[in-house]
Amino acid sequence: MLPFTAEEIANVPVEGETVGVVVPRPLKGPLDYRVPPGMNLTRGSIVVVPLGRGGDRALGIVWGPGEGTFERSRLKEIEHAYDVPPLKEELLRFLTWVANYVVAPIGDVISLVLRAPEALEPERERKAIRLGQHPPQKVTDARARVLEVASDGMARSLKEFAQTAGVTTQVITALVKIGALEEVVLPPRPPAKPDPAFAGPTLSIAQAKAAAHMIKSVHAQKFDAMFLDGVTGSGKTEAYFEAVAAALQKGKQALILLPEIALTVQFLERFTKRFGARPTEWHSDLTQAQRRRNWRHVMTGDARVVVGARSALFLPYKELGLIIVDEEHDSAFKQEEGLIYHARDMAVVRANIENCPIVLSSATPSLETWVNAESGRYTRLHLPERHGKATLPEAALIDMRKEETKAGEYLSPTLVRAVEHSLAQGEQAMLFLNRRGFAPLTLCKACGHKMGCPRCTSWLVEHRYKRKLVCHHCGYDRNIPPSCPECKTAGAFIACGPGVERVAEEVAAKFPNARTNIASSDTMGGPRQIQLAIEAIANHEIDILIGTQIVAKGHNFPMLTLVGVVDGDLGLDGADPRARERTFQLLHQVSGRAGRADRPGRVLIQTTDPNHAVLKALASGNRDAFYAAEWGRREMAGLPPFGRMAALIISGRKEQQVHEAGEQLAATAPNAKGVQVWGPAPAPLSMIRGQTRLRLAVHTDRTVNIQAYLRTWLEGLKLPSSVFLTIDVDPQSFM
Repeated sequence: MLPFTAEEIANVPVEGETVGVVVPRPLKGPLDYRVPPGMNLTRGSIVVVPLGRGGDRALGIVWGPGEGTFERSRLKEIEHAYDVPPLKEELLRFLTWVANYVVAPIGDVISLVLRAPEALEPERERKAIRLGQHPPQKVTDARARVLEVASDGMARSLKEFAQTAGVTTQVITALVKIGALEEVVLPPRPPAKPDPAFAGPTLSIAQAKAAAHMIKSVHAQKFDAMFLDGVTGSGKTEAYFEAVAAALQKGKQALILLPEIALTVQFLERFTKRFGARPTEWHSDLTQAQRRRNWRHVMTGDARVVVGARSALFLPYKELGLIIVDEEHDSAFKQEEGLIYHARDMAVVRANIENCPIVLSSATPSLETWVNAESGRYTRLHLPERHGKATLPEAALIDMRKEETKAGEYLSPTLVRAVEHSLAQGEQAMLFLNRRGFAPLTLCKACGHKMGCPRCTSWLVEHRYKRKLVCHHCGYDRNIPPSCPECKTAGAFIACGPGVERVAEEVAAKFPNARTNIASSDTMGGPRQIQLAIEAIANHEIDILIGTQIVAKGHNFPMLTLVGVVDGDLGLDGADPRARERTFQLLHQVSGRAGRADRPGRVLIQTTDPNHAVLKALASGNRDAFYAAEWGRREMAGLPPFGRMAALIISGRKEQQVHEAGEQLAATAPNAKGVQVWGPAPAPLSMIRGQTRLRLAVHTDRTVNIQAYLRTWLEGLKLPSSVFLTIDVDPQSFM
């Protein structure tokens, strides 16, 4: 815990005092520094401080007065204070809460805020050129063209001037030197302001009712957690856009969190049509210049609506008035590396601290959100029907035990006939398989040797288009060897099982005249490629789309009427207690891509276990019954959200040291009522990137403060420098 409260540190320190500064390093608390004469700092000021004895410098956040452990004369002095507003008290309280909850050093948490240090520097000057006061004595044809362009009095960049006039930049600079043109400094360019009244939609009765509740909560400017529960295609986005409009009218900023960059492409178009301007984006695909500009606009309040991935939650909003978490169930909201946190859960906390409403939107909510809504902790806003004339698709199971498919083929005759029918009607079909590449396993038919990753305990996946074997965990790749490295037999490798590339090969053979495309993270390298693919599908330039989970949610294709799930059993079972929930959500979401316009949709799911509860729920369309059954299963086992869990992962390159550290850690686990500790045991992926991995699992009653237990356990723990300990509170993945 930090050694002071917000009340103790308001508007301090003053000139000449010492301050505690938190730096983005894995340190438990602030470091004391001297404040130089003339430097006025408050809690939340961003500064530069010397760090260590090697002359290193680091960004830091003033956290409060110094602890006074050392004499002031022995302390190092703060080097620089940035001329930006101090971080708000609400943000600092949020960062402290996150650090305590995920059992991480506060320094690791603040690194999420200081992700764009270049944004702290003064805004760069934008220079332009316009008509000057001194006409040139000699006017060539090139100069005449430039002066004609400049005659409108507009200021243009050097490059724009040259291109418009059809001259070289040297002609422009020569005219500037003699005063025929003059250089001017343009004011900072703020982002376009979304207009809440630009194009209000026509809402259904259910949409209008949900929107009215959200608008009322925005106007109240108080914390209110709402679950926007709408079937796929029900218009949840249009409904919560009205809450965004209300926040804009109240002079507040709004944050919309999306789980993946892939979803932002169509979303940005919908937003622009509604509000007449694009929102401010925040995700990993931005350039450094865009990150600098957008971070600063968020802090100054010029960015009125931010659409971003999970890290957008840690931006320094000036006046946050609404948070939306779209597809709140999506596992992409869980950060699995570095600082481990769940953005959905942390978003609820930030809304609470900011005292603003939050909307969690999904057709297939997490069980946590479902339980909170059923228990009355969240307000449920229900959209039970699709928008307009669209109806929910009919779903059916294809029992692959009864289908006569040839060896090496993965599309059943029933599914093939359905695709043929859709194409004959001038419609589109989607074949879904959540497995990238051509085949998940390559083995030698002579000796049975399986091609594995040398750095991970995983098989190499064949990517036939790249002509490579690839590890999906560490990125290692290699050519397919001409002979088996084990038995030396030449040409004996065979591909086992299907990936989307293999399905595409089968589709090309069965439907040679159909226009096809593969949609996976391998074939869509970024937002631009995703945009082109989405446009091609929406414009009916593609007849059959073969895709992974990248196409499972958020996209709207009017002529797509058939969804075929190639392997409905994939991911259903295993040791992961969330496997059933995740599979139901994924297949339900991909099913929701069918029949989103006037034409009815169909969903066919191939399975070898048609009696599985998840698949029966999908076929019957009885979502609520599935959640009720899953509630009962998890409650009986005391699993989240009815119990608490944490994972401790020990890793390192020296296997013996890792195992010794695991035994040491298990031996020191405190005995406590309502707490069980399991392990250490090899993780399902017991090696990743050359690191041996062990897992310990902590399971507690709901009443146990699992963070306090972990801190007590790990206090004073000393591991070899080559062994690393990772703490994952509320694990979503058990790999």
